[in-house]
Amino acid sequence: MSELTHFNDQGRARMVDVSDKDETVRTAVARSSVLVNETIHRQISEGTNKKGDVFAVAQVAGIMAAKNTPQIIPMCHPLPLKGIDISFKWNVDEAAGHYEVLLEASVKTKGQTGVEMEALTAVSASALTIYDMCKAAGKEMIIGPTMLLEKTGGKSGDYKRD
Repeated sequence: MSELTHFNDQGRARMVDVSDKDETVRTAVARSSVLVNETIHRQISEGTNKKGDVFAVAQVAGIMAAKNTPQIIPMCHPLPLKGIDISFKWNVDEAAGHYEVLLEASVKTKGQTGVEMEALTAVSASALTIYDMCKAAGKEMIIGPTMLLEKTGGKSGDYKRD
């Protein structure tokens, strides 16, 4: 069984000391989705949402969230992020009434700890922003699942979801 690294000798939370780790290039890609109704799909696709360009705002929200992850997730280290990208793709089956936005966040740094939490936070904030901007057209939206797709770098090595 591995040691619980986020607890001190008194059993209290601590931020892990990464000062002895090698600085390497680290990347992470996370995915989420937002299931929407036909009206919301049309508003986003046609650019008619009254709050503005939904994907543009969600993209900025995701970038800001990645940069501010340590302010949201208590044990995350502040990292000098070198790149953040958020992308959106529709998964639509009109015959079945299925309108889903697939979101991916890619984050990169060169440092002593990984960027999985930054990618997950970015994609989560982007999905929440889509909900916020579109809720007037339907509150039945479903967010998720949210998951890590892949990560590179670090002592634990690379990971890729099957």
